[in-house]
Formats: sequence, C-alpha cells, structure tokens
Amino acid sequence: MEPGNAVHGILDAAARRFPQAPAVRDALGGWTYEELSRAGAAIAAWLGRRGVRAGDRIVTLLPAGREFTALVYAASRAGATLVPLAPTTTAYQVTPIVTETEARLLIAEDGADVPEFCAVADAGELFEAARPVGVSGGSETVHGTPSDPDTPRAPALIIYTSGTTSRPKGIVCPHDRVLFAARAIAGRLGYRRDDVVFCRLPLSFDYGLYQLFLCALAGAELVLAEDGSDVTVLRQLRRCGATVVPLVPSLASMLVTLARREHSPGGAGPVVPAEVRLFTNTGAELTPQAAHTLREAFPGAQVCPMYGISECKRVSILLPEEAAARPGSVGRPLPGTTVSVLGPDGTALPPRAVGEIVVDGPHVMDGYWRDPDRTARMFRPVPGTSRYRLHTGDHGYFDEEGYLYFSGRRDEIFKRRGVRMSTLEIEAAAESVAGVREAVVLVPHEERDLALFVTGTARPTVVLTELAARLGPARTPTRCTVLDALPLTANGKPDRQALRTLLDAGAPHVGSSSRPER
Repeated sequence: MEPGNAVHGILDAAARRFPQAPAVRDALGGWTYEELSRAGAAIAAWLGRRGVRAGDRIVTLLPAGREFTALVYAASRAGATLVPLAPTTTAYQVTPIVTETEARLLIAEDGADVPEFCAVADAGELFEAARPVGVSGGSETVHGTPSDPDTPRAPALIIYTSGTTSRPKGIVCPHDRVLFAARAIAGRLGYRRDDVVFCRLPLSFDYGLYQLFLCALAGAELVLAEDGSDVTVLRQLRRCGATVVPLVPSLASMLVTLARREHSPGGAGPVVPAEVRLFTNTGAELTPQAAHTLREAFPGAQVCPMYGISECKRVSILLPEEAAARPGSVGRPLPGTTVSVLGPDGTALPPRAVGEIVVDGPHVMDGYWRDPDRTARMFRPVPGTSRYRLHTGDHGYFDEEGYLYFSGRRDEIFKRRGVRMSTLEIEAAAESVAGVREAVVLVPHEERDLALFVTGTARPTVVLTELAARLGPARTPTRCTVLDALPLTANGKPDRQALRTLLDAGAPHVGSSSRPER
C-alpha cells in the first residue's frame, strides 16, 4: 500500500516529523514515534511469517498496550484488515465474528476463551516481535509490503458495535474514510504537540482507537490507563501529567467523585491536576449538569461535546468556547461534510424542527460486513451520484445558525400518555436532582412502564417527586431504582440490556432502592 493512502502513513509521517517525541506509554514503559514505527514494521514482518497476506482479516482480543498500538499500524502496512474486539469477549461471542470475517489469524492472551477452529497466536508472540525494537532501538524492515488494488478503499478496520440492542454489526472502515475522519476531527479539536492524552477507553472502541491517530497527527503522547481499581484513575491521570482526557459519562462521574473526595474535609490531600485543559465526550451524551460538575471539579478545564456514530465516526463537534452560549448543542458538522435533518417524507426540515439526522461526506463508511440488508437500510444512495448517505436513525434539530442538537436515538424517542419525549431529557432532569450522580431511563415496553435507574445518595421517592415538579406527570417514570453502580458495556456505556434483565428478574417498583434508605 502507498503510505499516503493508508492508515500506517499517519505513523510514518509522525516518525519523520517527531522521531524522538514520546508516542505511547503503558504501565510497563514508553516508546518514541521512531520506536513505535520500528515496532510496527517488526510486527508487520511477524504477521507475514504467520501467513497473513493483503486482504486478510486479523481478529484481536487484546488489552490496551504499546504492542497493540503497533499492531494497528502493522496490519495496515501488511495490507490486512484489523478487527479489534474487547479482551472480555467470550468464545460464544467471538465465534460468529471469526466465522463471518473468515479471519486468517486470531490474536489473544494465553488462556483466553477462544474458538478452536481458526489459527490462534498467543499475544506473547506479538510482544516478542516488538520487544527487541523497544529495548535495543533496532529495526526490522518490511520488504515487499503487499499492495491492494482497491487501496485506498480497502478496509483498514472492521469495527463491531457493542450489540446491546441487537446482534453486533461489523462496520467496514476503508483507509480513506478513516484518514479523512481522523484529520477532520484533529483539525477541529486541535490537539497539541505537548499534549498528553490519557485514554481509559478500550481500543476496541473506535473512540479510544482514534486517539492513537489524533496523537500521531499532532505529535502528542498517548498514555494508556493501567488496569486496576477505579479509585486509582485520578492518581494515574495526575501522575502522567494528562492534558486531554476523552471520556464517556461513567468515567466523568468517577473522576468527579474522586476529585470531590479529595476536596472533602477528610480528603487525602493534593488538588486535582491543573494540567488537564480539555475533556472530550462522545459515545454516550454528557448531560449539561454532568459537564458543569466536571468543570467545577477540574477548574480551568474545558469540556468539548461531540456527536458521532461509528458508521461515519464523527458527525459534529462543539468547540469548548462555544459551549456556554449553546448549552445542549453538539456543534457544527465536520468540515467537508454535510448533515441534514429530514422529516418522514425525506424533505429537509426548518430550524428547530426535530427529524432524522442524515450524514453525507467522505467519512461515511462502507456499510456492514456481508450484511446487505442492514447496509441498504442505513446507507442509501444519493440520487444522481455514486455516493451513499448515512441515515443514522438518530433524531435532532439545527438552530438558526447551523448548530446541531441531538434529541435521542431512534429507540430513545417515544410517546407516553400522548406526549412525545426522549430518554435524554428525563436523564438530564434526573441528574439535576441533588444527590443523583448518574441516571439511565428505560423506555416503556409491553407491560413494563417507564423506568429510571440512578446512582448516588438521593432517595428514589425524592427523585420521582422532583422529576414530577420539573417535567410533569407524563414524563415522570413509575419506577426509580437506586444502584451502587450502573452496569456498563465494554465501551463504558450504560448497559441497558443488563438493566432490562434486572427489571424482568423482579426489580422493586416505585421508590425502590438496591440498598436501605437512610
């Protein structure tokens, strides 16, 4: 592949521009961009020895670490397609993915629960391929790097959705789409060469994975969070000198709790790190109340809301300096892209009218792997062109100045008692109640009415009373359950399926709590 048209070209350029700048750090050490480039070349050669050729798929079940970041670029250099899965994925879950992608190689840690019918490489082999590079500074050249006749439209990645609401879907991400998205996001966010980006997100989650590309484009350092207890996260963030932190609401809530604990009369001492200048958010929306508490806990840091969907990576970004004037907005569309809000008949709606968000641009991915029916539903041709528009199934509206507001996903907007509403507005109102840290709403379904789960110290009866005062009876759930912690998916999003299971198993009703009220 020509580096300029492929994902590994990002690393090649960074190694030329910032050879001795720190590139990536994990619990065991760090690599410069030159060392990361050499590790990527060495792993690409190792893949070749394992029989991987251009066009093959490589499935991984690996934790975040330096070797995995090198593998991302190595797969590109070898002309292969990387299929990153969370290391917690079970053999039952991974088997259909390995089957439908016809994976040439599955890479997992020793002892991982993996199917036995495909070639499996122990992660130790991967580490051995890269280790001499990081220790000695030596290099290994890849001779005759395979090319692909369809580059840059060859798939660089297949990103599988979490599958909490349906069977996981493999989103086909060509090199040119990945490169455009990464560069457009980088241009809007403005990562700096002296930034330290602290990433606790899994690298099987595209929000986490793209941090690797954003750092390389800027010459910044990516720090991969260590495994371990949640209570160590703030300590890790401070120790590495983080300046940028990508997060989802669960991580934001955790950081706020830890920071407040330090500032309490019995707290353990040092203030939160002044180095943090920017928090970014996508994947699951950070409510205005949650963003406000994050700014309070980290004085001087700004919060950058974004809206995205893996099928096009990112839709819009709200610059931090614009947030105060436009609370609740997710910003303007990426440069070089077009976003429309359409009504049921497919016509564009005026400002403030809620409709389906439809995306057109060079970041729209190539549909779902070997799933033509699903692809046809979401990726629809633009009349008179060879392009496809992404019908996100999400709803929102534009204001008069072209700023986008996200109203909810297709299954999060519903009618109850004749009133149209969304889970987002109810969750935001619940989080504004004193003593509530996080809130998740489950829409009514069959015999189950609107249900609310919260974490924090508030009594459930108080939460319901306050919600009725804020939103009225139609939008007030009939159930509120207080949990010690919300169940999360591998990507750190609230696991609604687990909450549905909890209800179906007989979770208590009105004013209930998972612990005694005090």
